[in-house]
Amino acid sequence: MQAFYPETEAEAADVVRAALSENQAIQVSGSGSKQGWGRPVAADVDLHLSALQGIESYEPEELVLTAKAGTAMAEIERALAQKNQTLAFEPPDLGPLYGGGAGSGTLGGIIACNLSGPARIRSGAARDHVLGLDAIGGRGEMFHSGGRVVKNVTGFDLSKVMAGSFGTLGVMTSITVRALPAPEKLRTVLVFGLDWAQAVEAMGAALRSPHDINGAAHMPAGAAALSGADYVSVANRPVTALRIEGPGPSAAARCAALRELLAPFGETEELHGHNSGLLWREVRDVAALLPKAKTCIWRLSVPPASGALVTEALIAATGAEAFMDWGGGLIWLSVAPGLDAHAGPVRAAIAECGGHATLMRAPEAMRAAVPVFQPEDAITEQLAARLKGVFDPTGVFNPGRMKPGA
Repeated sequence: MQAFYPETEAEAADVVRAALSENQAIQVSGSGSKQGWGRPVAADVDLHLSALQGIESYEPEELVLTAKAGTAMAEIERALAQKNQTLAFEPPDLGPLYGGGAGSGTLGGIIACNLSGPARIRSGAARDHVLGLDAIGGRGEMFHSGGRVVKNVTGFDLSKVMAGSFGTLGVMTSITVRALPAPEKLRTVLVFGLDWAQAVEAMGAALRSPHDINGAAHMPAGAAALSGADYVSVANRPVTALRIEGPGPSAAARCAALRELLAPFGETEELHGHNSGLLWREVRDVAALLPKAKTCIWRLSVPPASGALVTEALIAATGAEAFMDWGGGLIWLSVAPGLDAHAGPVRAAIAECGGHATLMRAPEAMRAAVPVFQPEDAITEQLAARLKGVFDPTGVFNPGRMKPGA
């Protein structure tokens, strides 16, 4: 496979046009930190965007940042931190999950995969924070969507379409995202010793409360023992974590009220500052809590009320290790590879409650044989095909990444 590393949008467009003229398919990637997610791509040309990097514009007063798609998330986060700002959708760093280094992901990769962390329950998905983008379509044409100010929503739906497309609709070259002020204080209330059902009940009570919870996760004893955060690693029992952010006096008052609310569920403790931030990075990035390198990883999105039932059923059926995020609505599952990464039991477990099961990590041969993404219903399938026909009519971008032939 011939590799190209364009440094400008025009150079990237030239690569696309050349491939089109030769009827060649293109694999689109940034740093390659998430190359193990999705089906193997059958391509002739490898288009790397890692050289297409740099923050093009950052206006802290307007809470808007524009960067080239290959810009490292670490660079963007440093720039935001200098102005005491952050990305509210809390983008995960999944490099270590795939055996790579921490901090290697790019802005384009985060948006292409629509990745969000624990704060998604309050702040929304990555696509909700994209204000605009520049991209190259499947005919080799360059196009622009959206704007560089929060109130400009022209073409906003187009930006949403590109987010989560895994590079199958076009090549994003520049992306504008919305920033928000970083919280003054970060605190976490811990509840000890709950089983899966009790944890979902406790997280639901916290999320329904007026205390503005923006993170709700549950770790069984084994996962909690792997944490680097005090009180969590030495608990020797399951740990349920509820996150509160905001001005100091407000955060302290809400923590106290939340501990009182959750007292009937069991013993509580409180994390501050460093330990609180460390715990939520571990939940966000997954690898620290499910570290076995040769297991297959599933990511299940289900109604939160069904989270405990689905998790318990899959642990019984597969011997999996797991933890929950999003108040029980997101289940991370680590299973032995087997013949098909236990795809049958996994998808059967969510059939009754509804949801999505994504095979996040598995050997390449298994990802070629097992549907990596949740199979779509007929209407969604038709809509996806129409979008593909508009943006990439010849199927030049990342063929086979999401499903055979697409």
